[in-house]
Amino acid sequence: MKQYKFILSGGGTGGHIYPAIAIANELKSRFPDAEFLFVGAKDKMEMQKVPQAGYNIKGLWISGLQRRLTFDNALFPIKLLSSLLKARTIIKQFKPDVVIGTGGFASGPLLQVAAIAGIPTVIQEQNSFPGITNKLLSKKANKICVAYENLERFFPKEKMILTGNPVRQDLIDIESKRDSAIQFFNLDPNKKTLLVLGGSLGARRVNQLIEKELANILSQNVQVIWQCGKLYLEDYKKYNSANVQVVAFIERMDLVYAAADIVISRAGASSVSELCIVGKPVIFIPSPNVAEDHQTKNAQAIVDKKGALMLKESELDSQFSLVFEVLLKDQGKQNQLSENIKLLAMPEATKQIVDEIVKLIK
Repeated sequence: MKQYKFILSGGGTGGHIYPAIAIANELKSRFPDAEFLFVGAKDKMEMQKVPQAGYNIKGLWISGLQRRLTFDNALFPIKLLSSLLKARTIIKQFKPDVVIGTGGFASGPLLQVAAIAGIPTVIQEQNSFPGITNKLLSKKANKICVAYENLERFFPKEKMILTGNPVRQDLIDIESKRDSAIQFFNLDPNKKTLLVLGGSLGARRVNQLIEKELANILSQNVQVIWQCGKLYLEDYKKYNSANVQVVAFIERMDLVYAAADIVISRAGASSVSELCIVGKPVIFIPSPNVAEDHQTKNAQAIVDKKGALMLKESELDSQFSLVFEVLLKDQGKQNQLSENIKLLAMPEATKQIVDEIVKLIK
């Protein structure tokens, strides 16, 4: 049997990195002898996270264009040329059978070079509003795996397959892990647990909200696991106590979801997909500082199906405490949100995406 070779590229945030790792893991389970190489952006988080997951990675000197005039923008053409040349060298040396991009700046030069070389390429688009890299790449890609309907205005319809987003397989059955999760995080089983997720880097406005509301939340017999992000740990670790755990990053997402009764989260595409599978009541607080406001669109798609609540950052001061208290006291509402969000889950996403990749190499 031929030994296949796969290059995967995705990075900048956990939302691009974890889908790429999930796809690689599924490919590896089907082709144990396959060779894998990841390509990321130098000095971004993928350079740590990918080796931790057991894969080799090479870095390109690439970053995005800023929305204002900066020194980085002046360097952009040089970085792009450097990245295209390095991507060409990587592809010539590694000779992949398929190249898979999950978004982020590094995937641009890599998939562009692969397509020109005639190597099949697959794009996995997590968001309801695609980023500029994937929009540009879609013209030459062989397949585009999407997580939301109605993306025809961005991508060629005949190339699109609705698969959902890859999620960690250990999230599929968290109900059975609740007791061990409560033990793992040393929680009080008689209190409700609020999980606050600000994304891999953290979310300043969410952190400010929790700081302001913390005394009120705790007064309602609630304990808090607060993932504040590595940029903010120094500011908020002073709130650690018997009922508050402030952490930069959570390794055991399966257990933290199992322990949670209510979740407050940003609405990045990967988080939304995970929360659909996990099926907990969620209050989404979308980040307004992302391209095309795509987090609001991601969250709205769930809210429209009565699967979650959403508060915009501008509404937090006036509405958060009321919305949270009403949800906390209304078990029927919690159950309804749980059931409705679960209906939107696509637990087979990773397998379906890999099925599409396999069709290109057969």
